[in-house]
Amino acid sequence: MPTEFEFNRASRTPKLLITIVALYAVLAALYVFLDAAGWLMLALTLPTLPALWDLWRDTGSGLSITQGRIAWYSGAQHDSLELDQIDYIRFDTRWDFSVRVTFFLKDGAKRRLPPQVLPPHQKLETVLQSCGLPPQRHHFRVL
Repeated sequence: MPTEFEFNRASRTPKLLITIVALYAVLAALYVFLDAAGWLMLALTLPTLPALWDLWRDTGSGLSITQGRIAWYSGAQHDSLELDQIDYIRFDTRWDFSVRVTFFLKDGAKRRLPPQVLPPHQKLETVLQSCGLPPQRHHFRVL
């Protein structure tokens, strides 16, 4: 078994804070200087509510591979798999260039990793290969 792998991430980051502050500053400037409609500015703030909730709660997420087991968590959700249950792993690159990772199990079931628990996919691919699980790569598939 190769060395253990650990990846953790918090949702409260300086990048998120700067993005939210900048967006609200632009919306406030539109409202004050260009006399934009208040209901429109309110409607444009609605998509930021999930980001504000993440900023407030600071939910953590992560993935670890230790002693023949892969485990991940995101907020209150936890899951794990034994590496010997996995038939193959598929990395799908989507049209927005994000990567989805799906585990296909020997019993025919599938488990998809949540996007927030994924480390940089090249690093995860290297670790999985060292565990004897070479992933399959699929780029820009429609189905």
